[in-house]
Amino acid sequence: MTEIASTCPPWLDRFRAEAPRMPVPPMFEPAPGARAAAVLILFGEGPDGPDVLLTERAATLSKHAGQPAFPGGRIDPGDDGPVGAALREAWEEAGVEPAGVDVICTLPELYLSHSRHRVTPVAGWWREPSEVAPGHPGEVALVARVPIADLADPANRLTVRHPSGIKMGPAFRAGGMLVWGFTAAVLTQVLVAGGWDRPWDAGHVEDLPPDVVTLASRD
Repeated sequence: MTEIASTCPPWLDRFRAEAPRMPVPPMFEPAPGARAAAVLILFGEGPDGPDVLLTERAATLSKHAGQPAFPGGRIDPGDDGPVGAALREAWEEAGVEPAGVDVICTLPELYLSHSRHRVTPVAGWWREPSEVAPGHPGEVALVARVPIADLADPANRLTVRHPSGIKMGPAFRAGGMLVWGFTAAVLTQVLVAGGWDRPWDAGHVEDLPPDVVTLASRD
């Protein structure tokens, strides 16, 4: 692992410069007393071009069941802070070899209100990709390398709404998943920071599917 990686491809230059000062929306302002956690935003270059690694949490979990996510979790005492936690979780959840990842930067801390965690996103360049798969079927249902071009495609973007009428924010259809909630909010900021964002119709609003609403109600 190398801090501030020098091996990053040119397409990550803008993100590398902009991400550490990414604006924090008011709803994600860290709250006192929240537990520390970290996630890994892992960029790679696959057969379909630049991509980012996402997982889908198992439907059997009691928190955030069935939701797409970045690999991540709580920062344990034995971790080397957010970086160590993000890399450890990516290994445990998706089989990402830490030795093949160069750390680009850490992003501003964000507050995840449902689970009362303050989350530090850690951005990494997948210098030496490893084979990935769900590390524990009871926790992770799916691991996918999602092309950035698919995330940026206006045809794959929408705003989701709870059936009660409350708008839940931006979402993406990519990697065989409906990506919404915290992960979609972060991805929206990532696209802007990297210069990959394209105009899209935020007025295209759809209700969250019933099965997604049922799983989310466990939180």
